[in-house]
Amino acid sequence: QVQVVESGGGLVQPGGSLRLSCAASGRTFTSYGVGWFRQAPGKEREFVACINWTGQKTLYADSIKGRFTISKDNAKDTFYLQMSSLKPDDTALYYCVAGDYEFLVERKYEVYLEFWSQGTLVTVSS
Repeated sequence: QVQVVESGGGLVQPGGSLRLSCAASGRTFTSYGVGWFRQAPGKEREFVACINWTGQKTLYADSIKGRFTISKDNAKDTFYLQMSSLKPDDTALYYCVAGDYEFLVERKYEVYLEFWSQGTLVTVSS
């Protein structure tokens, strides 16, 4: 069993920045990775970014590429999503998920991702 605890959501003005944190603990494996998905009101859940366990590989959605950065604190099993140049369209519930990195990378394997956070709300508004 893996526990995923997420924090860092809040209200930010357009153009501002916010950092989300995700701590993964329990029975993890080096083949795992961590990713973020988000879901805005009235929209489907969408992939945001992911990173492998060692932090050597990353993948970003086109909609946020160049604005968001995913990283890992190698001193502990904590991952970060640094969000900059935020837009109102970034407003959503953000979910951190831990699982096999290949499941994060391959869209068709999303259904196999098992260990999700309860989400944190990011609101971008003036």
